[in-house]
Amino acid sequence: MLSNFTGCQSLVQDPPDWQEILTYFRGSELQNYFTKILEDDLKAIIKPQYVDQIPKAAKGTVGSILDRKDETKTQAVVCQQLDLTHLKERNVEDLSGGELQRFACAVVCIQKADIFMFDEPSSYLDVKQRLKAAITIRSLINPDRYIIVVEHDLSVLDYLSDFICCLYGVPSAYGVVTMPFSVREGINIFLDGYVPTENLRFRDASLVFKVAETANEEEVKKMCMYKYPGMKKKMGEFELAIVAGEFTDSEIMVMLGENGTGKTTFIRMLAGRLKPDEGGEVPVLNVSYKPQKISPKSTGSVRQLLHEKIRDAYTHPQFVTDVMKPLQIENIIDQEVQTLSGGELQRVALALCLGKPADVYLIDEPSAYLDSEQRLMAARVVKRFILHAKKTAFVVEHDFIMATYLADRVIVFDGVPSKNTVANSPQTLLAGMNKFLSQLEITFRRDPNNYRPRINKLNSIKVGGCSDKSWITFISINNWKSFFISQCSI
Repeated sequence: MLSNFTGCQSLVQDPPDWQEILTYFRGSELQNYFTKILEDDLKAIIKPQYVDQIPKAAKGTVGSILDRKDETKTQAVVCQQLDLTHLKERNVEDLSGGELQRFACAVVCIQKADIFMFDEPSSYLDVKQRLKAAITIRSLINPDRYIIVVEHDLSVLDYLSDFICCLYGVPSAYGVVTMPFSVREGINIFLDGYVPTENLRFRDASLVFKVAETANEEEVKKMCMYKYPGMKKKMGEFELAIVAGEFTDSEIMVMLGENGTGKTTFIRMLAGRLKPDEGGEVPVLNVSYKPQKISPKSTGSVRQLLHEKIRDAYTHPQFVTDVMKPLQIENIIDQEVQTLSGGELQRVALALCLGKPADVYLIDEPSAYLDSEQRLMAARVVKRFILHAKKTAFVVEHDFIMATYLADRVIVFDGVPSKNTVANSPQTLLAGMNKFLSQLEITFRRDPNNYRPRINKLNSIKVGGCSDKSWITFISINNWKSFFISQCSI
């Protein structure tokens, strides 16, 4: 901090010395923190944002690296919490994205330090793994430690945090950090776009969550226009069984399940990119597909790519209003595709997917690499486009808030990941969400201000006295949807 001041002599005429800094923050937690910095008595460990770069720096097996880093003798417990025990003999370069993320979190958690920093610990993880990672990080809590987390999944952030600082500003230009707020207050300030303590608005419109009206099963069956058959697909030791289902126009199906349960396989089968081993033929429909992993091949600019792939759509006034502007494609339209960041690539891929004329849109993990605000905007774009175009979308999504906002109906995947799984037939939002949450053994409630789903923390008063089988229920009060825990009075 002092070096920042002294490095800006031209801007700060009389930079403070350490004594003035300590005096200014006297009586606050920051006084102790800055004292330790001054005495060079703080050790910090960082879990990096881009875990896919780890294999370039770390060589060897998972077990050998964990053995070298284990300063707290908690390796066995942490590996069990993060499902790493069966991976100890595997080389780091052979790990998937989710496995690398859990490995990186474990390496940080088993070391001794004063400051633990986790940069986006939920990337590549499914909902169940995200909660396990959050529980593991919270197990580090100690009066002598500082734990700092950067996270874009608001439900995980809510579950993980004790206090929240909001950041606002202009990307790549400047940023401002607010003072700490309580968890509920901090997230609501971010969603409102207004900091009451500073009387400052940093976003024109508030972000409010509206859950789709849930029609009953009989009403849904009457509306359904298309069908897909029961199918089976075997890939090595993995076998996926798909229960036959139906869908209709202006409907978004969200697929919920752990990693390795076959969600992407199902989407590829619907897209005609994988043939079933057993079962009927998939109906022939025009399909637009946004894959999970985006590997840009274009060597030109974003404008050239859009002109080549969706020439008519990307200049159409309605498409510009509904898709291009909200996704802020105009800001990057003249950049080279090969130089785009992960989030920029995701937004371009979404625009390309929605710009292609199709009957069914298959969208695999649209929130990947996007920040919280971009995720909510992407969800709005997909929902509005599907409604206006009267088309159908199948979406794979691990961000629970985004999945809840998008879903008209849900397809729940269950079974043993990477071995034997079942894709159930589409269910109403109520039945599907409750089935999925019962698998996770967690409960939700809804914020009364903006209706966002909030996970009840382990052993919190919200779930005290409830049975292990209790989960959320959607009910309607004054025309807005609310989560309540079933089988339990609070």
